[in-house]
Amino acid sequence: MFNIGTSELLIILALSLIILGPGKLPEVGQALGKALGEFKRAVREVRDDEGKK
Repeated sequence: MFNIGTSELLIILALSLIILGPGKLPEVGQALGKALGEFKRAVREVRDDEGKK
């Protein structure tokens, strides 16, 4: 999906920790996970609908 290496991922995590703070970071991660799950579910439904036509 994305071509992100370990060093880039660590930089992104460090910046998000600095910007959001340690208290808000888990909430943001949880919201992102839920959004990604809903997106995957919607894509799967579209694929299933297209396969039935």
